[in-house]
Amino acid sequence: MSAPDPDRTPALTQPAEPLVLGIETSCDETGVGIVRGRTLLANAIASSMDEHARFGGVVPEVAARAHLEAMTPTIERALADAGVRLEDLDAIAVTSGPGLAGALMVGVAAAKALAVSLGTPLYAVNHLVGHVGADLLQGDTLRPAVGEVGEFELPTIALLVSGGHTSLLLVRDLVGDVELLGETIDDAAGEAFDKVARLLGLPYPGGPHIDRVAADGDPNAIRFPRGLSLPKDMERHRYDFSFSGLKTSVARWVEKHAATGEPVPVADVAASFREAVADVLLTKALAACRDLGVPRLLLGGGVVANARIRELAVARAAAAGVELRVPPLSLCTDNGAMIASLGAQLVAAGHAPSGLDFGADSTLPVQQIQVS
Repeated sequence: MSAPDPDRTPALTQPAEPLVLGIETSCDETGVGIVRGRTLLANAIASSMDEHARFGGVVPEVAARAHLEAMTPTIERALADAGVRLEDLDAIAVTSGPGLAGALMVGVAAAKALAVSLGTPLYAVNHLVGHVGADLLQGDTLRPAVGEVGEFELPTIALLVSGGHTSLLLVRDLVGDVELLGETIDDAAGEAFDKVARLLGLPYPGGPHIDRVAADGDPNAIRFPRGLSLPKDMERHRYDFSFSGLKTSVARWVEKHAATGEPVPVADVAASFREAVADVLLTKALAACRDLGVPRLLLGGGVVANARIRELAVARAAAAGVELRVPPLSLCTDNGAMIASLGAQLVAAGHAPSGLDFGADSTLPVQQIQVS
């Protein structure tokens, strides 16, 4: 079958509830999701996390190989879960970036192969904006981690926190107007969790283990620094984040304490570190809500699974009069359903499909919602 024509004029009428398959391979999870409009039909994920655990972090080459091996069975599982055939699809969506270049290439190649063989329109989309699109999805088994089931409203401030990204966005239009307000200038929050976990002798990935240990600690035991929060920093980096200095501060504290011969109070260190991360994330996100007059905050990304971040977000958002939304935790980590959701919105809005000459872009700017 012939490939989709990137220069074709969009049809005057688009499916109100397009059936879209989404492919996500930006890091270490092979995600394939299927949606019909805003209804989630399938969310199949194959993770290679265990393969990276012995290295203490994601190895790009290992991740790419794992995507190759998992792609076909994950697509087949998603189709079976949704009860649809490839021939039924109205469109295919795929993450073009940002992410690990080699991992992205696998997903892009798979999506192009499907689009060409089926003659199905292909949409290359932005991974970060996809996290926002996850909040649109509805289903009998879906319940938001925080917030009520209700209509997704814009504009909204979106705080996306994961192993590779810590970004603050202003979303005025999901398919047409997304502005980057700030991002991390060094380590992402998830990377900091992994590095501090290693310092404390905890396994990879660090986030869940720090969360578990911190439950028994005192978050006020140690006052770790809040990066880029001093007045002089706020002038230049009001919405930016930095966690490298926090990680170094934890390392120096642990080294100094260990030198005394006393056991390191792992629970207190974990709790105090977690509190510092949660504090700076929510302080800057709610500052953006206040400064820009946007009374809505959406959280996304795998680090949102952290119990203290959600707890603090609920309390501070309520105090600030800001509506807080957190998609179901199964849709916060990287997944194909969020990519399918964004693709479905592009189709429904009448956007033309992408051409076949786009590639994987590891640094794709968030303002580029769709790659043409």
